[in-house]
Amino acid sequence: MDVLILFKALILGVVEGLTEFLPISSTGHLILVGDLLDFNNPRGQLFEIVIQSGAILAVIWEYRVRIASVLRGLGRERVANRLVLNLGIAFLPLAILGLLFKKVIENHLFKPVPVALAFIIGAFFILWAERRKHTVRVQTVDEMGLAQSAALIPGTSRSGATIIGGLFFGLSRTAATEFSFFLAIPTLLAATVYSLYKERALLSFDDVGMWAVGFIAAFASAFLCVRWLLRYISSHDFTPFAWYRIAFGIAVLVTWQLDLVTWSVS
Repeated sequence: MDVLILFKALILGVVEGLTEFLPISSTGHLILVGDLLDFNNPRGQLFEIVIQSGAILAVIWEYRVRIASVLRGLGRERVANRLVLNLGIAFLPLAILGLLFKKVIENHLFKPVPVALAFIIGAFFILWAERRKHTVRVQTVDEMGLAQSAALIPGTSRSGATIIGGLFFGLSRTAATEFSFFLAIPTLLAATVYSLYKERALLSFDDVGMWAVGFIAAFASAFLCVRWLLRYISSHDFTPFAWYRIAFGIAVLVTWQLDLVTWSVS
């Protein structure tokens, strides 16, 4: 296996793990970093989707006790049934719209400049959500559904759409964040399985090393990020992430406009 490919896999794995559960769009970051690393070909795009399973494993491990409790209580306990129902309600629109418009989105929006614009637009939604009066009506993740479909646009952020939607619905920041963690499990696992099936012609035993490096890097960095985020939101809001998105998006647009970086736009 080419050492350079393994190095790219390591970088992308760390980027995936650090950004998957923050409201800053992991897909957007992977597209941009993949573009810089010249790794946005079909093989690289499949790799970027599959290493999400490493980040998901970090959440499953962090919440293994809670997940086991929910699975044991299915069909018997009201709280477990409600959480699974809410996850289903939130997952369904994205799954349907994703299947219907996947090709359109990939062909027209999986490019650095549209991603940069989505970064900036999404930031203003976060600022709006944080500056409005936030009345907390729900303290736990067991009472909520539906706010994810906007994340179909790369750069919008699945976790960001879910978290901000949760704030609008009256969830506490902790509840909204934890709900986004749980919602990521079926969403990203389904995306991984679907992509592996659709792009199975690209699978090669020669890529096992690359996938292993990316998977481990995504798991380790996501595990650290999840724990940090839970501590952070106990005493902070999401405003800094909005300003980061704006700065990052502007940097991409400026470097594109001034030809400082040759971004793939078309």
